Amino acid sequence: MTETRGRYALIGAGPMGLAMAKVLVEQGIPFQGFELHSDVGGLWDIEGPNSTMYESAHLISSKRMTEFADFPMKDEVAEYPSHRELKNYFHDFADHFGLRERYHFNAEVLKTEPLGGPGEGWRVTWRDPEGEHSAEFAGVLIANGTLSEPNMPTFPGDFTGELIHSSQYRKAEQFGGKRVLVVGAGNSGCDIAVDAIHHGNSCDLSMRRGYYFVPKYVFGKPADTMGGLIQLPMWLKRRIDGLILKWFVGDPQKYGFPKPDYQLYESHPVVNSLVLYHAGHGDLKIRPDIDRIDGKVVYFTDGSSSEYDMILAATGYKLHYPFIDKELLNWQGDAPHLYLNAMHPARDDLFVLGMVEASGLGWQGRHEQAEMVARYIKGLETGNAGAKALKAEKAAGFERATGGMAYLKLARMAYYVDKATYRKAVTGWIKRLSGAGA
Repeated sequence: MTETRGRYALIGAGPMGLAMAKVLVEQGIPFQGFELHSDVGGLWDIEGPNSTMYESAHLISSKRMTEFADFPMKDEVAEYPSHRELKNYFHDFADHFGLRERYHFNAEVLKTEPLGGPGEGWRVTWRDPEGEHSAEFAGVLIANGTLSEPNMPTFPGDFTGELIHSSQYRKAEQFGGKRVLVVGAGNSGCDIAVDAIHHGNSCDLSMRRGYYFVPKYVFGKPADTMGGLIQLPMWLKRRIDGLILKWFVGDPQKYGFPKPDYQLYESHPVVNSLVLYHAGHGDLKIRPDIDRIDGKVVYFTDGSSSEYDMILAATGYKLHYPFIDKELLNWQGDAPHLYLNAMHPARDDLFVLGMVEASGLGWQGRHEQAEMVARYIKGLETGNAGAKALKAEKAAGFERATGGMAYLKLARMAYYVDKATYRKAVTGWIKRLSGAGA
């Protein structure tokens, strides 16, 4: 490996890592990429060591609302692409922008340690097939993803059947001949429940709370392409979108789904029409939260019970940065507290990329985050006035860019932002950082 002291260490070659690599190249910032897998693509490569993908997985947002603006997906790619198509897309992205040669593959980062105070550099230790190595870098850019560390619940009692997390699910054949209980009705949970309906003996879905269901198509077009041209106040947007959902989805409560105990957009919606279809046809039974388990019998909080051969916990993931001390990331509650979810308040040599979720943000919104960070790094070098202003603002204290939304107090919502508020702030900084200044 070449001299690293003047380079940044970039961890991860998934969508966010690739976006960061691209803008670092554009800004002329030297870096060395590290990727655990043998190729790019992150979790979208089902063969990756930390991939939590399953064979039936597809994008839940449409390709045109998700793709990178300067690298659109091919016309022949489906409107809601499969993980295979997305793996190819990221391979093509890396080839087009010449990013592969910037990475050290099959390299697991074990530790990142500051050599001193802010600006004094970092020591990065990694392991590859040749052994363990370490080197000094100017800074660290973390882009290892948010969906690899399972959030596995504990249930009262002992289950004598098969208990797995959705991260261990790959193929529908795993359900063959089994009575299945899926716990958790987020997007993955509903996807997987549909697989279990077709391949298991039966499938029930245990839900702690209700969700708003969004169809993939409205008037023959991907639902996420229908709005956004006119910025509406949230109270009016909720009213209009709620009316549209009633037209196209109906009332999920009549199929046994619990009523959401929060307002539309205060949690992520479920983009899945099939789960409602199957519930309406009696193929899927909706259950409340689990009270206790005895052998293969699961008792629910409403007093009902049933026997299952498999419980699949689709209970999401936890943020996981095992190679760095939590204190260094300004961790507060369930997530690091960073300016615009990326920038440390006190350090200008440590950044977290991709720790951001918002309905409709897409990869372009994440590319903008990467561009802001890269331009900030470059601006500090050149004495850019925008960089000085940004440095002062993030050091002065800040709140998450929620746009006033009262998001649910859940671990998976701890880094949720309001898309309009977030993108306005990020693109505003990009403009200021792009201007000349002393």
